[in-house]
Amino acid sequence: MHNLKLRTFLLQLLLLFFISFQALAQGYQNRQWLRSGDTYVQSEQGQLVKHKLPEDATEIFLNKTALVPAGKTEPLKIRSFDLSADEQKVLIYTNTQKVWRYDTRGDYWVYDLQKKTLRQVGANRPESSLMFAKFSPDGSKVAYVSEHNIYVDDLQSGDQKQLTKDGSRKLINGTFDWAYEEEFSARDGFRWSPDSKKIAFWQLDATQVKDYIMFDMLDGVYTKVIPVEYPVAGEAPSPYKIGVVGIDNAATRWMEIPGDPKNTYLPRMEWASNANELIMQQLNRKQNESTLYLSNADNGKTRQIYTEKDKAWIDILPSWDGTYNYGGWDWLNGGKEFLWASEKDGWRHLYRVSRDGKKENLITKGNYDVMEIAGVDEKGGYVYFLASPDNATQQYLYRTRLNGKGKAERLTPASQPGTHNYSLSPNAKFAQHRFSNHYTKPVSEWVALPDHKALGGESAVQKALASADKAANRVEFIKVKSADGVEMDAWMAKPANFDPKKKYPILFYVYSEPANQTVKDTYGAGMNFLYGGDMAEDGYIYVSVDNRGTPAPKGREWRKSIYRKVGQLNISDQAAAARELLKLPYVDASRVAVWGWSGGGSATLNLLFQHPDIYKTGISVAAVANQLTYDNIYQERYMGLPQENREDFVKGSPITYAKNLQGNLLYIHGTGDDNVHYNNAEQLVNELIKYNKQFQFMPYPNRSHSISEGEGTGEHLSTLFTNYLKQYCPPGGR
Repeated sequence: MHNLKLRTFLLQLLLLFFISFQALAQGYQNRQWLRSGDTYVQSEQGQLVKHKLPEDATEIFLNKTALVPAGKTEPLKIRSFDLSADEQKVLIYTNTQKVWRYDTRGDYWVYDLQKKTLRQVGANRPESSLMFAKFSPDGSKVAYVSEHNIYVDDLQSGDQKQLTKDGSRKLINGTFDWAYEEEFSARDGFRWSPDSKKIAFWQLDATQVKDYIMFDMLDGVYTKVIPVEYPVAGEAPSPYKIGVVGIDNAATRWMEIPGDPKNTYLPRMEWASNANELIMQQLNRKQNESTLYLSNADNGKTRQIYTEKDKAWIDILPSWDGTYNYGGWDWLNGGKEFLWASEKDGWRHLYRVSRDGKKENLITKGNYDVMEIAGVDEKGGYVYFLASPDNATQQYLYRTRLNGKGKAERLTPASQPGTHNYSLSPNAKFAQHRFSNHYTKPVSEWVALPDHKALGGESAVQKALASADKAANRVEFIKVKSADGVEMDAWMAKPANFDPKKKYPILFYVYSEPANQTVKDTYGAGMNFLYGGDMAEDGYIYVSVDNRGTPAPKGREWRKSIYRKVGQLNISDQAAAARELLKLPYVDASRVAVWGWSGGGSATLNLLFQHPDIYKTGISVAAVANQLTYDNIYQERYMGLPQENREDFVKGSPITYAKNLQGNLLYIHGTGDDNVHYNNAEQLVNELIKYNKQFQFMPYPNRSHSISEGEGTGEHLSTLFTNYLKQYCPPGGR
């Protein structure tokens, strides 16, 4: 029963993470701050509740009874909501459906707090077809995307106007194709002008992008064909255009952007702190050159204002700070300057850049990385950010002056070691503070800033830390130094009733690529959500190591040393770390297993194939077996262009080394995976057959990259994983 409860908790924790991440990725607003700066509104139990700080006085802002549409008996279910600028109207998002990863299609309704009326937006459009609806700044209209076109509804007259008319599956207005969504977190593709008279939007032309064909074999007797526009490494991206369409006349002016749109990317665009100009970020095809442009919204004329280059690649802001996934640009000094992040001095730092790009001032100074921008308080003169200069597995709140003078000041108490996240009020006087570490369950509280005092007296975080039993936790955070001197962070969970005189099997959990860091001091470290039982009680050592190339806050050189070496450098680092750990007297070198998902699945295959002397058993889930099958934005960012250095893609691909399989392999893939396509599994299986390599293979029909759909799937996957591990890497000390 204890094991069942633990696994249930871990799955809930994982689900909470994904829900939080998805909400962040989509820009879901389940909390809105009011203009007063000390009051917020959030969705609670189907209605909106207002909270006033610091006393947390509450009152109903919008009762669920007001959300019952005419002719219905049940209120709308609030997926998210937004408020008009005058705080007199509420936009409700409901009845949602997934578009690839996230439920970004649905229905929208507007409730007028003064008139006490509820009306549906885009009522004549197909059910659950509206995307990214948002109020105009003056609150008089709502614009949205439906079936690849942009519409606007006048809230006074009820009139609907179609602003674009050429949209289709392959000509996309106001949103993005699969690759932009997955790799740039670009989903919401239009922006209201500050004067509410125009809308700027992306148009992507995917007509020349080849479709990857997926098959749904479960929906009836005949197979259903599902095409996905998917440019693989080496293929040109979807060309883009930026248009500005007038609300009154529906006439579009296209911006005259330098560069070849078939060989560049444009992942960011915003109004430039006025209603006359747009600012945009363009990346070259290799994503190692970034250029900022200002465009005149009336005539389309465009000028370059800022550029930078990197020998590896440049990460756009949303790739490391999810709060910008749905847009945003931090303007300062009335639009005369803006905040900008760069790794140009070897660390990810924030700069204050003039509007013309000619002047810049370093704000965050020192040998540390900015991990997230928590808030900008221009009135108070501070930028708040997350960092961890002394421990790359943790995260804390800092602030420093926007003028670049003085040193960064840590606000998180020194008595709270672990990982902290903050959601700041617009005036930076209050923050929701969320915390966990490897021995303390997640806990949340509200604090006043900058003194970090808990509202209401006792700190829930401090109380949780005081009551946590660190000694009972079996997870240790350690440093592993390879033979060639590379020091890597790792965690190790030892078995229950550990006897150092015995030898135990060891299981490595890997990801190892630039998209994820596994060694974090958070609750859940050292736990395996796929294992059916308690690994420690059964007698396993469980380990994870962060190699060079993972996105740890250790400086640019650490992160970008993997350039053109994915599948090589990360694999050699992981193997080198394993060799050091196998020297421990209580590790059984004959019982060594490794597992991972997605990029971690790829690493599992590479480790098993390239280092059969170390790894005896591998469980690989949803792996990229052939790098040339993965999307161009991700793979080319980290590997270059196949037209120029194809050999690096081949050297990094597990399929190249499949003939070396000596140990035990369980390979798992969903046939409906739109991310890492199922052809990876077929190609790998074919190569293993070619060399008469025996292995176990489990395809999950019509399951996506998460292998979560369908009745019984989670339990089946867990049972499969657990039984295979126990059979080929038996538990227990010997």
